[in-house]
Amino acid sequence: MTTALQTYRKSKNTIMYALCILSTIAALVPLVLIFYHTVSLGASALNWDFFTKLPKPVGETGGGLANAIVGTLTLVGLGCVIGLPVGITTGIFLAEFGGNMYGTVVRFLTDVLNGVPSIVTGVVAYTVIVLPMHHFSAYAGGFALGILMIPVVTRTTEEMLRTVPQSYREAALALGIPQWKTTLRIILPTALGGIITGIMLAVARAAGETAPLLFTALNNRFWHNTLDQPIASLTVFIYNYGVSPFEDWIAQAWAGALVLIFLILLLSVAVRVATRPRY
Repeated sequence: MTTALQTYRKSKNTIMYALCILSTIAALVPLVLIFYHTVSLGASALNWDFFTKLPKPVGETGGGLANAIVGTLTLVGLGCVIGLPVGITTGIFLAEFGGNMYGTVVRFLTDVLNGVPSIVTGVVAYTVIVLPMHHFSAYAGGFALGILMIPVVTRTTEEMLRTVPQSYREAALALGIPQWKTTLRIILPTALGGIITGIMLAVARAAGETAPLLFTALNNRFWHNTLDQPIASLTVFIYNYGVSPFEDWIAQAWAGALVLIFLILLLSVAVRVATRPRY
């Protein structure tokens, strides 16, 4: 009887292990295919001019998307300035002080905001910033991307803080450490790895958005002189070039998508290296 039970458990364990492996492969296959397809179509258009030149006029081949690369980094940076402080502090509040009706309402509204289509966020930013200013600008684009980042950062921060054992809090309070100092110096550093993962997910989402920027930052085929004017972005150029009838523009659209993927990858690696524990 014992032998039969052991055989059953081993077989069940083997089946579940195999299913886990198959699920992992199923999750990785689309990623590998997307990356391979992007590289195969976009690598041919990558050259020095692509990273240093401005877009060429209609009908001319060559040129690059240097202004769009800088513009994307600028817009994502503005979005981080707006979205990260709000998202992290809200997540801290929900995890440490949100066990009441107010916290429940904030948590529900955050989930609703996370499900709002990005184009609606663009319309809101257009109404709040573009219309009063009477022109498109990088500020409006950064504001829209910041709103998109808030719910992702908030919920990730809350969940990561909740994974920190309650004994950490109790031990700190028993030593006479104030609760706010316990949160900032013990709980937050302990959950930093997971919080950074949520931040990078939010950054990746913001960097890949197109619809909000059409209503806010618009686009610019030249260098922007100030943040108070329309600004170029990789996603808008990818959209415009991808639907064009010119083969050179379509190739540059794939190259722009490839550069965007590598920008997110490099940024993620850099943040991980900069924030890794040093013992």
